Amino acid sequence: MNEAEILNAKILVVDDAEANLKLLEDLLTREGFHQVISTADSTRALDLFKAFEPDLILLDLMMPELDGYAVLEMLSRHIPKDEYLPVLVLTADATIGAKRKALALGAKDFLTKPFDTIEAMLRVWNLLETRILYRHLKSLNASITPAVHLPQATE
Repeated sequence: MNEAEILNAKILVVDDAEANLKLLEDLLTREGFHQVISTADSTRALDLFKAFEPDLILLDLMMPELDGYAVLEMLSRHIPKDEYLPVLVLTADATIGAKRKALALGAKDFLTKPFDTIEAMLRVWNLLETRILYRHLKSLNASITPAVHLPQATE
């Protein structure tokens, strides 16, 4: 795996605040990511997930209509159990209950707003690296055919 492979990852950002979307898009672009889409409308998250097939989702929790918990629940029904698709929750809700609930619903990491931009980008890199390593391992496992051992005939 190389840096270019990580930078080619697809990232979906879901946050109802346009200012947050702009900040995250700018951070990701400056970092070198070029396949980033975002939405301020959480009701579009599932459709965008299906169409874009992201490698990482950055998700706000406190949004109108569908909050981040509802989005996590919807995603969990569409992500195969043998797949590793990281969701990084970015929220102003710093309570332990919010963190526990988000992680229990499938989020892989959690940052509270306002967040340190360097830390956020390090977490993005780490999650994407794990995603790509997981895909490599899955591909390698699929390419290995199990050896068939037939019992030896005895005389």
